[in-house]
Amino acid sequence: MNWPLAVIIIVAIVAISEVLKAKHRGQNGITMDWLGGEVPPDHASKLPPAASAELQAEVEALRERVKVLERIVTDDARPRALASEIESLRDKD
Repeated sequence: MNWPLAVIIIVAIVAISEVLKAKHRGQNGITMDWLGGEVPPDHASKLPPAASAELQAEVEALRERVKVLERIVTDDARPRALASEIESLRDKD
């Protein structure tokens, strides 16, 4: 068997299987989440209030952490001190 024919057959099999999977998902109401995972129709509804509140608290905590990181990154004194320390270490070599 020629290798180009084998490649064409493999690509055709993969394409047909993807079409069949998409058809199955569409018929059964299966959706995809943002990571590409399948979400069954009964789980695609809203989260329970307790889980939603927990997620909201986690988002707020992460926002605070991002604010701190932004403050560290945009602080003018630390990058200058770090740069001078790096230069002093280079001079020692």
